[in-house]
Amino acid sequence: MTTYKAAVAQAASFPEDPRASAEKAATMIREASQNGARLIVFPEAFIGGYPKGASFGAPIGMRKPEGREAFRAYHSAAISLDGEEVATIAAATAETGMFAVIGCIERDKGTLYCTVLFFDGAKGLIGKHRKLMPTAGERLIWGFGDGSTMPVFETPLGTVGAVICWENYMPMLRMHMYAQGISIYCAPTADDRETWIPTMRHIALEGRCFVLTACQHITRGAYSKVHESALGDKPETVMMRGGSAIIDPLGRVLAGPNFEGETILYANLDLDDVPRGKFDFDVSGHYARPDIFQLIVDDRPKHPVSNLASLAEQR
Repeated sequence: MTTYKAAVAQAASFPEDPRASAEKAATMIREASQNGARLIVFPEAFIGGYPKGASFGAPIGMRKPEGREAFRAYHSAAISLDGEEVATIAAATAETGMFAVIGCIERDKGTLYCTVLFFDGAKGLIGKHRKLMPTAGERLIWGFGDGSTMPVFETPLGTVGAVICWENYMPMLRMHMYAQGISIYCAPTADDRETWIPTMRHIALEGRCFVLTACQHITRGAYSKVHESALGDKPETVMMRGGSAIIDPLGRVLAGPNFEGETILYANLDLDDVPRGKFDFDVSGHYARPDIFQLIVDDRPKHPVSNLASLAEQR
């Protein structure tokens, strides 16, 4: 398939209700499919919630009891990959044949990860990417991903992968994605600033790939009354204002950015635009200088506890 319609979902999740967020995502998958889309990208932490404005009661050198309770509630709202939320998204993609990329908060025992899940309509959940480098206060609540979850997926819709929010400012991670041949570069984010779209356009030009970036449009009213918000507690206060967009391999904005509210953005992608763009610039190919610069990527899983057999497999 050379040309098809892609979609970006700009919507508010239910930060404390992962089941409701999954059901909303499933509804949007069906809506996008009915409008002719074959692929859809959702924002960072859409299922499990992005706790905008919260500090989890953790001044330097202290952890307050109310912060521990806030984390307990956040941990409870995260999802396991064998849970009903994943089954809900898988069912929607199976029904529609859609390919979906969606951000979630993944619970793995006592630790939470900011994760992107990849769903293939025919195969269900096919993989994930855990955010390598949580930003600033995110490091308090999320664990660090390792090199084992930086995949791309060869599909009839292109080579699909994802880089989350400020990971996109990590040049070496971007280079690894380009070297894997990514053509559909998904960028779920919580960054709604004016500077985000120039970053996305740069990446599209640098990687000669389509960039699909999704951010929530969400107000204070979507969060519970007990949510700590540095932005205030008026229900109408905008916590994230969107700015989602679709950009082509020459940096041209095909859809968005939208800052007006919840919406689904659409654009027709011509995969032949990728080799057209590579004609004069292929950052991991003919425009590289491996005689001067080389990147070494360790993509082995890093477990805090391993038995000898698993260590032997890693080697």
